[in-house]
Amino acid sequence: MNYKRLGERIRQERKKLNLTQAALAADVDISDTYMGAIERGERSLTLDTLVRLVTRLGVTIDFMLADSVSDSDPNIMEQFKQITDGQPLERKQLAINVLRTIFSHFENND
Repeated sequence: MNYKRLGERIRQERKKLNLTQAALAADVDISDTYMGAIERGERSLTLDTLVRLVTRLGVTIDFMLADSVSDSDPNIMEQFKQITDGQPLERKQLAINVLRTIFSHFENND
């Protein structure tokens, strides 16, 4: 996870709304100091804090994380495995078909 890039994106979205760090921190119930450290990429944040931030900023988590996880992230395959473990074969196949459709859409729009 590239926390520096995530922090930059949070800062960009905050500035689009003309919010100060202090105002955003107050809105999501964190300290000003913690907000500054998040924006500088010096601190990680919990999922709960991330959800509150993106909700206040009016963006989605996938938008916020789009360029924060590198293509070579070694956890990608592990994440796929965790999601699909315990699922019946039919659901796994359906998930693969959905991914194929999504990637086909991306290729057609590039």
